[in-house]
Amino acid sequence: MKAGLTSWLPWTDRQGRFSPLRGATFALLLVPALMLLYAAWMHQLGSKPWTEAIHQTGTWTVRVLIVTLAVSPFRRLFDWGKLIGVRRMLGLAVLAYVLGHLALYCIDMAFNWGLIVSEIAKRFYLTIGFVALLGLMALGVTSTDGMIRRLGGRWQKLHNLVYPIAILGLVHFALQSKIDVTQAVLMSGLFVLLMLYRGLYRWKLTISIPVLIGVALLAGFATAGIETTWYALTSGVSARLVFEANADILTYQDFASIRPAHWVALAGLGVALVHGLRARAPRPPRRAREPATA
Repeated sequence: MKAGLTSWLPWTDRQGRFSPLRGATFALLLVPALMLLYAAWMHQLGSKPWTEAIHQTGTWTVRVLIVTLAVSPFRRLFDWGKLIGVRRMLGLAVLAYVLGHLALYCIDMAFNWGLIVSEIAKRFYLTIGFVALLGLMALGVTSTDGMIRRLGGRWQKLHNLVYPIAILGLVHFALQSKIDVTQAVLMSGLFVLLMLYRGLYRWKLTISIPVLIGVALLAGFATAGIETTWYALTSGVSARLVFEANADILTYQDFASIRPAHWVALAGLGVALVHGLRARAPRPPRRAREPATA
């Protein structure tokens, strides 16, 4: 098979060679869909299977979107250039899951287009979710090499819209979660953490372990603030009680009780640790270029 043809396969690089990183990424991206299909086949989606499938595809859309946004900062933090090679695949996976999310919603509404349009128009969380979906479709359509060449410098400006699109998606996630916004707060906290990493490079700050630890703790506090504010505004729960729950780390009985703020801080501390280990690891010397022979 020619390299030009094999390079289109998701597990190969541009030269048509098998890439372990791309292959592993592609396999992992298929896991949520396969798990959902298996649960549906085994009748494990509860009394409202279509609704559960809609929620799961929406949740995975946000999760994969956060992973996609992590590619650029992690490539720099870990000096891992090959990581950029999976960003397009991740972005297209986000588009695939959000289109599946929409398709399942349409199926659940029995393809009653009048009802679907009216629901999207009158329900705020559906409106912003649909706007985010349209934005992801625009990014997906323009992700090809041909569109990059056609748009030129406008391409980067267009794809920088992924950040406000992510915010819309996170708000949609939180609003549809209703009472329990744990997952939505966790994803929002990770988004804040990634934006802080982006800020470090934009502001040309020195990247060091103390700085990364500070970023991790700041993102953790920001996540606690998001959760506290959300519950205070939407449910009337005392902001003091929510913040105290985030501050108390000694009463956890299992992983499920750990607050999103602590997971975000731990994720940031893990990044700081890995960055430190990679910075200290000896690197092989570059081979000197041999002089050309006559």
